[in-house]
Amino acid sequence: MRSVGRWLRTPLLSTAAFAAALLAAPVSADQAGPPPPPPPAAPARAATPARYAPPRLANGKPDLQGIWQVRNTANWSLQAHGGSYKTPAGLGVVVDPPDGSIPYRPEALAIKQKNWASREAEDPLEKCYLAGVPRTMYLPYPLQILQTETEVAIVSEYVHTWRWIPLTPLERYPGYESWMGDPRGWWDGDTLVIETVGHNDQTWFDHAGNFHSDALTVVERLTRTAADVITYEATMTDSKVFTRPWTIRMPLYLHRDMDRILENECYIYAEEAGKPIRGQHPNE
Repeated sequence: MRSVGRWLRTPLLSTAAFAAALLAAPVSADQAGPPPPPPPAAPARAATPARYAPPRLANGKPDLQGIWQVRNTANWSLQAHGGSYKTPAGLGVVVDPPDGSIPYRPEALAIKQKNWASREAEDPLEKCYLAGVPRTMYLPYPLQILQTETEVAIVSEYVHTWRWIPLTPLERYPGYESWMGDPRGWWDGDTLVIETVGHNDQTWFDHAGNFHSDALTVVERLTRTAADVITYEATMTDSKVFTRPWTIRMPLYLHRDMDRILENECYIYAEEAGKPIRGQHPNE
């Protein structure tokens, strides 16, 4: 009876104290259960693609030679556009301004709209005139790039157009103006940069009537970014027509099925079709 009395006199644990004591008690291995799974491993980072290493000339500069052509509709309009008579639909190639607009001065925009209305007759290509710069680079015809360490030549299939670009210092010709301008080139790393001034005001940028004045400066950048791709960029500055410089960008693709360019004799084709060239020489 004494033992029973002593047991009865032992104070009872509260519920909270009993739970704490139970949690503090050691747990045997057979009672512990499986260990928690390890945290998931961080996803492996994708390897950064190696930068394309272009073929090079003996002086270490990239070799841009070959027959190239765009696969877009920039010749018809540099901006996004739907299809219409003799004009395929296409995406825009203006990358600056980012909204794809061309920053015309108000008075110049009125001229552009007039050009658009008369484009089927007044586009200089309708008269077989030279396409100018930069339009020659994105005509729907192949062009060939020839290159040495000191010069680059770009020859278009369209009406025997050619551009000679010296890569060595050469003074500009005072007062010079022409359909293709007066270019000078240099290398910026692996990018060929061509600055062309001395344009006349007779060429258009596209069939949509986008135009310029004789104050135009075009800076082109050609970078071989893959075995069959040159990334082409051109920035236009003309304070008489535009409120700010603007830029287009597009890929040129290498022809692997051609070893020479052919001929596009625009004047002859027009005469043979019984459609003599419309209009007169701009200076007449």
